[in-house]
Amino acid sequence: MGGFFTGRTLAGIARGLRSGDESPAGLLAGALESVDPDLNAFVTLDPEGAEAAARRAGEELAAGFDRGPLHGVPVAVKDIIDVAGLPTGMGSAHFDGHVAEADALCVTMLRDAGAVIVGKTGTHEFAYGGTGDVSVNGPVRNPHDRERMPGGSSSGSGAAVAAGMVPLALGTDTGGSVRIPAAFCGIAGFKPSYGAIPAGGVFPLAVSFDHVGVLAASAADCRVAYRALTGPALTGPALTGPAEAAPAEAVPAPVDEGAPHGRVAWIEPLEIDPDVERAVRALFPDAPSERIDLPGIRAVFRAVQDAEAYDVHAERVAEAPGLFQPPTLERLERAGRTPAWRYLRALRERERYAAEVAGLLDRYDILALPTLPITAPRIGETAGPLGPHVPAVVSLTCPWNVLGLPALSVPAGTVHGLPVGAQLVTRRGAESLLFAAAERLATA
Repeated sequence: MGGFFTGRTLAGIARGLRSGDESPAGLLAGALESVDPDLNAFVTLDPEGAEAAARRAGEELAAGFDRGPLHGVPVAVKDIIDVAGLPTGMGSAHFDGHVAEADALCVTMLRDAGAVIVGKTGTHEFAYGGTGDVSVNGPVRNPHDRERMPGGSSSGSGAAVAAGMVPLALGTDTGGSVRIPAAFCGIAGFKPSYGAIPAGGVFPLAVSFDHVGVLAASAADCRVAYRALTGPALTGPALTGPAEAAPAEAVPAPVDEGAPHGRVAWIEPLEIDPDVERAVRALFPDAPSERIDLPGIRAVFRAVQDAEAYDVHAERVAEAPGLFQPPTLERLERAGRTPAWRYLRALRERERYAAEVAGLLDRYDILALPTLPITAPRIGETAGPLGPHVPAVVSLTCPWNVLGLPALSVPAGTVHGLPVGAQLVTRRGAESLLFAAAERLATA
C-alpha cells in the first residue's frame, strides 16, 4: 500500500527541499501519481491549482523566502472544509455542484505556510458518522484491508495519509473524526484544544464540539502541522531529526511515567475488545488506573450533538429528505426528537464533568486509553459484539470533544492483523505535553 510519501517525515521532506534534492513540483508529481482511485480517498483533485502553488513555492524557496516546514509540501483537505474554487460536497447530494467562493480560515493558514493543496478528501455524509462508509461518493476504503472501513468522518484524509498519497491532511473532529480514521488506518491524528485552529469556513456538525485537526504519519508530523496552523513558522527544530520514519509495523515502547511531565494515568475503558485493551495497556505498564464516568459524558455528547446537528439540517430534513443517505436521515430524524430540556441539562452536566476531569489533570499530566474499542469493521457492517458500530467507534473519543481537551491518537501496533491506536489526552493549552509523551512512546 506504499505511496510516494510512505515512511517519510515532514522534517526529512523539508530538508530535501532546502538542500535542492527535491522540489515542490516533484513532490506534487509524486502525490498525484500515488492517488489510488480504488481507495476512493479523494473526491476532487486540483492538479492545475496545485501545480501553480508548487511552482510559486519553488520560486520562493529558490529566492530564499522560507515560509516554514510546510512550504512546498502537498496537503489534502477534508470535503467539509472550503477551498476557494473547488467543490465542497460534504458527501451529500444536497450540495451537488456547490463550489466554495473563499478559503476556510484554516486553509488560508495552510496557504500562508506555503502548503500545496492537492485536493479534497472523502467524508462521511455531513461528517455525521464515525465509519466513513456513508456518502454519495461511496465508501472510502482502508489501505490495510480494502474490505474494511477507514473510520470517519475524516475517512479520505486518513486513507490518503496511510497510503502515502500525501504526508499531511486536514480533517475535522466533532466526536473523534480525526482520531478514529487515524487509529483504524495506523497513523497519527490530532485534535487540539477547542478553538485552537479556527473553524471559519468549515461546515458545522455540532458547533459546541467541532474541532479542526490534522492527520499525518506520526505525532512528530502532527506537531509540525499544528505549529504551522497556530503560530509562527518553524525554521529550526522542525527541520532536524531523523530523516525517515520508523517502519509502519513498529510498536511504540512504553512511556516512562517517571520522566518530567510524564505523570500518566490509565483511564479504564468499558465495553472494549479485550485484545485491543491488552495491546494498548501494555504501552503504559506502570500507569495507575483511574475511572471517569465515560458513559455519562457520552450521554451529554449524544444530547448536545443531536440537538445541534438537527438545528443545522432541520430545513433539509423537512424539504428534501430524499437527498440524504438513508442512515444519515435516520440519525437526523432521531436527533430531531431531542427535547429542549435534555439539551439544556446536558450543557450543565458538561460543566460538572469538566470539573471532575480537571481535578484528575491536576494530579496527572496525561490521560491514556485506547483510541477505539474495536478494530476496523467490514464496510457495510452495522454492528458487532460491542453493539452498533457508530456509537462504539466514538465511545472513547467523544468525551474529549465534550470537554474541549486536546487529544492525540498514535499507532499502537496491530490486533487481529489490523491497526489499533493509543489515545493521549491533556489539559487545555498543554498540547506540547501530548507530543512529548508521544515522542517517549516512539523512542523509549
